[in-house]
Amino acid sequence: MPRLTILAKGNADVRDSLHALHEGDAVAWNGINAVLRASKPGWTARIVHETMTRSDAVTGVPGVPASLAVRDLPLGPFPLASQFTTRLFDGDADVVVISIQPDIMNHLAVARADGHLFYPYGVDHWPEDDRRWLAQNYTPSPPPTTETAMAALSVMIARIRATGDPCILVYNLSPIIPWERVHMYRGLGETLSQRIRRFNLALVDLSRDTGISIVDVDAVLARAAAERLKLDAVTLTAEACRLVAEEVVRILDDLGCFADKRA
Repeated sequence: MPRLTILAKGNADVRDSLHALHEGDAVAWNGINAVLRASKPGWTARIVHETMTRSDAVTGVPGVPASLAVRDLPLGPFPLASQFTTRLFDGDADVVVISIQPDIMNHLAVARADGHLFYPYGVDHWPEDDRRWLAQNYTPSPPPTTETAMAALSVMIARIRATGDPCILVYNLSPIIPWERVHMYRGLGETLSQRIRRFNLALVDLSRDTGISIVDVDAVLARAAAERLKLDAVTLTAEACRLVAEEVVRILDDLGCFADKRA
């Protein structure tokens, strides 16, 4: 049976649509294989999922820094092994899927000693000793601009292609934020929806420069009523996950990923 290996490097947006979406104890959406069974009979996809902190961290220091390795930090879905892995560059995947969501939303810390980036996930709930240690050894990393984020993604794409020739897909984000109802912007800083729109536009230029494919989550949801399909800024309903997964299969088909490949 022919099979694609898809390395999904991202957070809830790529995991829920490609692997599975759980609601409580139930599976609300069973991932891209549900689409393949209907549209590409006989084909399956093996999904390898890793969380992602930010593109500038992925292209940074390989291996867990010794200063972090000796601490048992409660990092939830962002363990050190995931934060500092180089699996993305192993060349084993037929398809690599990443997302701009981490660059838009994640706030990292930079080490005072050697400059490596680290995501202190859930820091507000850390023990006091660990929070004190973080403040002594790290400073906040400024959120990336569109220019710095696209530069880091470009480096990542080049490194992926240096060891293989996978199809590379990048999710954009829908800028529809359920709680935003702004009608006057005087005195208001950049909103999340504005930041998403700027990154979506920058991703178009990156596609022109590098040839990566954009999974246009914004357009997919807009066509099917975004407010009905989003639970918050990034979390999608089961129906939305299905629509996004169908778009991924459409793009892969257009790129020739299903042409005569065998397991």
